[in-house]
Amino acid sequence: MRSELSSAPLDRQSPKERYLNDIMTFAASGYALTDLHLLRGVQDLGVDGLLADCPVIRVSAGQSVLDFGSNGGRLYVVLRGALGVAADPLAEMSDAPVTKVLPGECVGELSVLDEEANPTAIYALQESDLLVIAADRLWRLIDVSNGVARNLLRLLSFRIRAANVQLRRRQKVGEFYRQLSMIDGLTGLQNRSWLNDQLPALIEQAASADNPLTIVMIDLDHFKQFNDLHGHLAGDDALRVAAKVLTDALRPRDFAVRYGGEELMVILPNTHRKGGVIVAHRLCVRTQQAVVFADMHRPLPHLTASFGVASLIPGQTAENLIAAADAALYRAKEAGRNCVAP
Repeated sequence: MRSELSSAPLDRQSPKERYLNDIMTFAASGYALTDLHLLRGVQDLGVDGLLADCPVIRVSAGQSVLDFGSNGGRLYVVLRGALGVAADPLAEMSDAPVTKVLPGECVGELSVLDEEANPTAIYALQESDLLVIAADRLWRLIDVSNGVARNLLRLLSFRIRAANVQLRRRQKVGEFYRQLSMIDGLTGLQNRSWLNDQLPALIEQAASADNPLTIVMIDLDHFKQFNDLHGHLAGDDALRVAAKVLTDALRPRDFAVRYGGEELMVILPNTHRKGGVIVAHRLCVRTQQAVVFADMHRPLPHLTASFGVASLIPGQTAENLIAAADAALYRAKEAGRNCVAP
């Protein structure tokens, strides 16, 4: 509804009466025309006249001004109150992050300029008076006044900067959760999803630079018997201990992965087969020495593992490399376990 500062019906008001009505609305809000961001510093003749018959509407708190997906075609200038622009218009109003539009500011300029559907939902945070400038009127203002064009460019620049900041923030949050989804919750090692995503890239990097790459497949020996004898909680502790053995012994550039169940993997960039065998032997010894139970009154379980080592050969895929390491792991088990097989 229109602001009720004039007692005459809208269809009977002259342009001058409507203009005076709008000016009174500005005065009631405590703002002059030049206080509005769009008109700041503008002294061009004809601007006031173009605004004279632009309607001023009053919206109640919570009332929608412009719905998501609706055609815009108009600029809303806040004279009194405040508008909320939902960052996620598909979310519940109470849950969606909201950008506030305060007196003197405007919203809707993008939907006017590109004539596209409105990408956000706009609603009143409190009872508000809004000056509504239709698209054709805004273009006429731009034609009449370089100052209006300059201010509109400044507003658009600010809007784009704010949108970019919000986009970067969302990207950082998304990347955080993506990285979190690639960590095994029990051991803290990289998980199978990470391996599927990263190992092909590591192989491609090694092949293009003609650098060596070695992986070590690890299987905790007789782990089912360990679980049966000491319980699954102790089995979880054993997996965490084995994971710590790996992370404590590796270089910062190396990677430790929980391949699945009691199977682990170590990826050693820039490492030949001989170096991989040396690393595997070191891990084998440290696994034997690892303490699973801190309570020394209980029998100390001997945690051991078998290790299979494979190095990248030209033309090999991630699947082929893992299969080669798995075959070496099988040979280690056939040799009596608790040992390393290249």
